Amino acid sequence: MTTPIIEQELDDELYEHYRFEAGKGQAPLRVDKFLMNLVENATRNKIQQAATAGNIYVNDIAVKSNHKVKASDVVRVLLSHPPYEHLLEPENIPLNIVYEDDQLLVVNKEAGMVVHPGHGNYSGTLVNALAYHFENLPMNSSERPGLVHRIDKDTSGLLVIAKTEQAMAFLTKQFAEKTSEREYVAIVWGNMEEEEGTIEGNIGRHVKDRMQMAVFADEDQGKHAVTHYKVIERLGYVTLVSCKLETGRTHQIRVHMKHIGHTLFNDARYGGERILKGTTFTKYKQFVENCFKTLPRQALHAKTLGFVHPTTKEFMRFDTELPQDMVDCIEKWRNYSKSHTIEEEED
Repeated sequence: MTTPIIEQELDDELYEHYRFEAGKGQAPLRVDKFLMNLVENATRNKIQQAATAGNIYVNDIAVKSNHKVKASDVVRVLLSHPPYEHLLEPENIPLNIVYEDDQLLVVNKEAGMVVHPGHGNYSGTLVNALAYHFENLPMNSSERPGLVHRIDKDTSGLLVIAKTEQAMAFLTKQFAEKTSEREYVAIVWGNMEEEEGTIEGNIGRHVKDRMQMAVFADEDQGKHAVTHYKVIERLGYVTLVSCKLETGRTHQIRVHMKHIGHTLFNDARYGGERILKGTTFTKYKQFVENCFKTLPRQALHAKTLGFVHPTTKEFMRFDTELPQDMVDCIEKWRNYSKSHTIEEEED
């Protein structure tokens, strides 16, 4: 498995923007293709330009774009300026704060907002907004001010933000020890067989598509992940489900649901933007396309968040209403399932 390593400053002239260690099973692959698979929003042309400028190193030696990366090689991209995500600019972006005290705040993030700056998203993030509204927020282990945990760009819902070093340490420990409470609501493709269940499977970076995560049977690959689910409402060719996280891996619900054959509705990264269940009728296709337009993102909302307060030691639970785009999409499916005889079809 290829392991990304957090970027760090090297010296006064060069800064490490990316560092990847090729997995033990890595077959020889051109370094430009290797980086294309790993760096989000990168183009082949930009990577080749970086190689021509002498900015790509393999095992501390500058290489050209056709150099072959092999197992256990360390590939780095060094540039003359610090990573843009380290140059945090406060931005006056409104925040939907549902609770705040002197130790923490809880925000309801809207879909489309990136949580923290990264490659291709250097402004307009939740962290840019936090930097504007709050001073001296504590840094987490990745040097992100205030962040205890994160949710994906196109996932809406609740996040707790630490305002003090004490709160950061206390809350981070709860998430690490799996004592926090996190419930998500999702629309998934297909009529789920069981009313409730548990999905267990190690999650790690997909071996072919580095922008995706995947479930691995081998216990030596990926990280342990557990998702508990329960059916809320059956809507014919899709199901409304509640998902409670026991662990918090990248894309966990999205990956686990795809793994059991119920990809999230309109989750483009994992194939949910295609019609995965239903009929071949043109009217049905038009109906689903309208649903995609109503909910132009993966159907996932972080609805409930619970944790023990760092100073009062009181257990606090916050709950949100589903955002309007999900409500409207659910209503469309509800009306469709009532007016049509649904017979589940195989893929």
